[in-house]
Amino acid sequence: MIITYSINGVPIRLTDERWNHILRRHPEMAGEKDKVIETIKQPHLVQEGDRGTLLAIRQYPQTSLTQKHVVVVYREVSTTDGFIITAYLANRPAAWRKVLWKQ
Repeated sequence: MIITYSINGVPIRLTDERWNHILRRHPEMAGEKDKVIETIKQPHLVQEGDRGTLLAIRQYPQTSLTQKHVVVVYREVSTTDGFIITAYLANRPAAWRKVLWKQ
């Protein structure tokens, strides 16, 4: 298990089970674990997700595919606990989602 901190200072867990889930659903994320952790820790922006989730987003000039945004969906359960739900690559952030924080 890896623990990093969100921009709100909340410890966010990435468990082996969640990482395996990410790889099953998004095999292009293989080799991108460091980018997932960095995206939580130092996002370019955070958007409001669905049902209380948050989306940390960071653009990378090079990923396993090409230039992409890494999107990490996570939940802050309390000020002392949170966890990653999934992560994927996107061409750009969703324009229709509310921006909660921007670098």
